[in-house]
Amino acid sequence: MEQLIPFEYGTLRVIWWALMGVLLIGFAVMDGFDLGVAALLPVLGRNDGERRILLNVVGPVWEGNQVWLITAGGALFAAWPLIYAASFSAFYLAMMLVLVALILRPVGFKYRSKLTDPTWRRTWDGVLCFSGVVAALVFGVAMGNLIGGTPIGMDANSLRPMWHGSFFSLFTPFTLFAGVLSVVMLAMHGAVLLAWRTGEPIASRARAWGMLFAVLTAALFALGGVWVAHGIDGHVITSAVDPHGPANPMLKTVAVSAGAWMNNFTTYPAMWLGPIAGVAGALLAAVLLAVRARVTAFLASAVSIGGVIATVGFAMFPFIMPSSFEARAGLTVWDASSSLMTLWIMLLAVCFFLPIITVYTSWVYRVMRGEVNQSTVDDSPHAY
Repeated sequence: MEQLIPFEYGTLRVIWWALMGVLLIGFAVMDGFDLGVAALLPVLGRNDGERRILLNVVGPVWEGNQVWLITAGGALFAAWPLIYAASFSAFYLAMMLVLVALILRPVGFKYRSKLTDPTWRRTWDGVLCFSGVVAALVFGVAMGNLIGGTPIGMDANSLRPMWHGSFFSLFTPFTLFAGVLSVVMLAMHGAVLLAWRTGEPIASRARAWGMLFAVLTAALFALGGVWVAHGIDGHVITSAVDPHGPANPMLKTVAVSAGAWMNNFTTYPAMWLGPIAGVAGALLAAVLLAVRARVTAFLASAVSIGGVIATVGFAMFPFIMPSSFEARAGLTVWDASSSLMTLWIMLLAVCFFLPIITVYTSWVYRVMRGEVNQSTVDDSPHAY
């Protein structure tokens, strides 16, 4: 049966590495502006009416956007079981914190406007802001931990990932820096969306904050690149690599050296498109906001987010989850995947369902297009 599969094992592994990147970028772009809007709720909404406008910009679509995260988790479980097991051990408490934040978000959306009491509504506005900031922060901290390495080992007999850290060990100066970058980046994305989808005076405020966050995103991302190049140890496989080999991380040897995460950009110059998109997209978004090119500013913001996430994947390849406890226990594209048949069946499912989901999502956004203002909120009995 495997002889009928048109792809080699190593090729399918790389395809699924790329698909996981696409899912993460899709989540950050689509659900990222939801988190950004929530984080900016007390900043851009000066009164109850304006905050209702902000909530109703993302209200019809946030549930669909969150599907990207669920899909990424399911794909991780099926395509990369070792990484799924190791990450849910390493980041268990952090993921619980994210889960709490993501649970509070729908509760806030549904209950915030049930009562007209100002204290009630301000409380839920704070909850929504908390959910946006915390979720964005923890996602960034997780990315920072992947770059810096997580303290995982591997049981040599059962190949069971072993976590040797603690919840507080996840928060280092670099990982917190990555978390701040994540919050600023998603705040930029949320502000750009609000500058596009709302009227005055919210649009002007969103434009000003969006330009600020866009410049900060570019500056922090560039600073993070310098930090990785000169202050973070990277991992390099020093033994022979078999792209078609078994899923056994302990068969390789790994060297750790400062700045090694920059090696791929020398070997594959095309990978520089990632960091270029991350910086240029953010700066272009700021310029486009200044000239009130709303739709293209949103696209530029999305390109920046995609570039930032792609840069992390490019720098670490073939590593997905390097280990700071035992270097050779780090998980890579070549030794942490499911079987050839599993990857192939999943790829067929993606080729069938992804176009359907894309078309449906595009239709939903087309139906929900247009400016959200006080009159549209007041005239709709279903508005939040």
